[in-house]
Amino acid sequence: MTAVEGSFWRTVAVFRAASLVYALVVFLRAGGYAHPAIGWLVLGVMALWTVATVFAYSVEEFRGRPLLAADMLVTVGCLLATPAVQGGYREDSLPITATWMGGAVLAWGVYGGRRVGAVAAAIVSLADLWMRGAGGMEFEKLPINGTVLLFLAGVLVGHVARLARKAEARMQEAIELEAAGRERERLARGIHDSVLQVLALVQRRGQEVGGEAAELGRLAGEQEAALRELVSLRPGTPPEGSVDLRVLLQRYGSGSVTVSVPGTPLTLPAAVAGELSAAVGAALDNVARHCGERAPAWVFAESDDGTVTVTVRDEGPGIPEGRLEQAAATGRLGMAQSIRGRVEDLGGAVTVVSAPGRGTEIEMSVPQPR
Repeated sequence: MTAVEGSFWRTVAVFRAASLVYALVVFLRAGGYAHPAIGWLVLGVMALWTVATVFAYSVEEFRGRPLLAADMLVTVGCLLATPAVQGGYREDSLPITATWMGGAVLAWGVYGGRRVGAVAAAIVSLADLWMRGAGGMEFEKLPINGTVLLFLAGVLVGHVARLARKAEARMQEAIELEAAGRERERLARGIHDSVLQVLALVQRRGQEVGGEAAELGRLAGEQEAALRELVSLRPGTPPEGSVDLRVLLQRYGSGSVTVSVPGTPLTLPAAVAGELSAAVGAALDNVARHCGERAPAWVFAESDDGTVTVTVRDEGPGIPEGRLEQAAATGRLGMAQSIRGRVEDLGGAVTVVSAPGRGTEIEMSVPQPR
């Protein structure tokens, strides 16, 4: 049980105790009841149930639908015992429960929110109005003040309780993110002072020595670039069923491929992010095939106005006019299906800007759900 939720249940407990005292005062001051012994019995049940619910609602394991149902049954039963105490319904007096019957409405609202609180208010109000109507009160004279107050209490308390729980969850998430950010910064400093410097040294010395050492140096340089970009990412917690596109794109980073992503998460549904990342991989495969295995390429990702855009750029020979249509006609569907087809299936669009000798730029845009 969270601190905010616990405070709501303590408030309900205080209301029950205070309204029990008020019901006792009303009973003593009214006097003249036909069956006072039954009245004392009903007040005894109310007192025992108040003690029981104060304890039960404070324990999370006990709090649930069975307890809420029992609470409502006891409340309605005590309310409907009013005619037995008064020897018939008396229009000039309050029910034996007085305001105590509002405790069940508040408990339902705190547990389930405004809709559940409204249902509880409707049950108690209908029981009260039925009792008054069965006692001979004319329909036009039925009071609605109590009904309105019950609905206001159930709906407002339920709404505020739900908002408070959400706010506390957001606060807890922010605290965890802040702690994760501090830990990430600490690790990033340690990595920068040790691992990254060693990888940079291996890359430099490998190039100086040449031969197989040069290949080791190249691999060290790729790992340095990927690790440096990874520790620069700002942590985030994507919603359930979603992923951070930045993490998927970082896998393509190497000594020849530079990946630039924003500092904030690019959250997309897992299926959308996977397909978009696969389209980027297909574009980079085209760069390696047509420009060379070590040809430089750049991947840029950004989010603007509900759209995530990923751009793959190279400095290769470019695409001659009509080449893409010719490739699709001959069955080479890398651009048509692996890239354009994937993105269009996601409801996005692909723009290709290229000219002979000026490289190629492929821009892939997909809508980003809120």
